Amino acid sequence: MPSRNVVQRQNEIITEFAPAIHHTQAAPYEVTPGQFMAYMHPVHDVGGQPDTPVVYEEKEEEQWELNTYVTCEVLAWRGVWNAEERRRRGNNDVGLSVYLGVPYYGRWILAAARMLVDKNKISLTELLDKIAEVKARHAPR
Repeated sequence: MPSRNVVQRQNEIITEFAPAIHHTQAAPYEVTPGQFMAYMHPVHDVGGQPDTPVVYEEKEEEQWELNTYVTCEVLAWRGVWNAEERRRRGNNDVGLSVYLGVPYYGRWILAAARMLVDKNKISLTELLDKIAEVKARHAPR
């Protein structure tokens, strides 16, 4: 189980992703057509939205990215999930902060972990124990 300090630090990081401007509304809510369109806009549909210029370059996948891809494919071959469920869990259901703040294959592995726990393939305790074991194995000595 993560300590209170670790959870508090994670929450601080998450709040850094919060929108810069937030307008609190009181009931009854009145939503303009523009607000409705913004509320209904799916997080993963960023096509055509303004963004900073991006330099596109060829990049070799890192080993963890390849391992993530293979892991997710094996889960599909074993019937644990299908490609559509992976896309939904990895793109639609993550929220804007994770979608824009986590690398592509990072969202894949988060979706896989969440799916394994949600479908009772592993317990949350087992997952947290394995994460702690891997962290300890790769910690600087």
